[in-house]
Amino acid sequence: MSWFKRTNKNINTKTKEKKDIPAGLWYKTPTGKIIETKELAENKYVSPEDDYHVHIGSKEYFEILFDDKFREISSGMTSIDFLKFQDQKKYSDRLKDAKVKTNLNEAIRVGFGKSFGKDIVIACMDFKFIGGSMGSVVGEKISLSIDYAIKKKCPLVAISKSGGARMMESATSLMQMAKTSAKLNDLSEAKLPYISLCTDPTTGGTTASFAMLGDINIAEPKALIAFAGPRVVKDTTGQELPEGFQKSEFLLEKGFLDFITHRKDLKKKINLYIDLIQNNPLRK
Repeated sequence: MSWFKRTNKNINTKTKEKKDIPAGLWYKTPTGKIIETKELAENKYVSPEDDYHVHIGSKEYFEILFDDKFREISSGMTSIDFLKFQDQKKYSDRLKDAKVKTNLNEAIRVGFGKSFGKDIVIACMDFKFIGGSMGSVVGEKISLSIDYAIKKKCPLVAISKSGGARMMESATSLMQMAKTSAKLNDLSEAKLPYISLCTDPTTGGTTASFAMLGDINIAEPKALIAFAGPRVVKDTTGQELPEGFQKSEFLLEKGFLDFITHRKDLKKKINLYIDLIQNNPLRK
């Protein structure tokens, strides 16, 4: 038995009005705000309703930071299952699935181009590729980005969004922490700026290595930045955690970060920091 019935059976709904809204036309933020995806892109993927910074990847960050075109470096590099690792699924199958799902070869892309008219190298992680985990290829591409910045005598920007070391590569993934950290010393000796941008989330071995070694360390608002996540810390210590624990605002207050930068200001602020480090005239 239905509760509601039409008294007038001659009412028809036009087919055009019945059609569902195409997938991807609207975006709903975690706070329940709804925004058109076109407007979201025009607003640098930040919800104008609640200022929520939507999770984005290398494609969007490159659009935001580069002036126009850029050249991708070492785009063909990809991981292999050298340990024949398997848990619930073979690592080789995870790699295949990630490539199909994301249309990426790895959890990081490196681009070379211009930002406000000057050369820059940007290494940006993609969380959607196996959680942005750092394996041997990610570590190697970060190292190559440093070499390329030295070759071109230009600054390096690293954008972190990662779940940490890639467990499927065992100790080899942990070695990337030392490798990337040591490699950054070459950039320092070349007297070239390194800006590290931490986005939500930046955790594990990524945080414990290159993500926290910038000449200036910045983060987006409300980004989770940690080694072990809040749940693990709480379970280990048995204590209640302070409000906002491990969020970028909390870390800025404790001196763990230099600045929190809104996404709409990223390009301007990053280039400002670079000019200040190099004692160059400030670009506008």
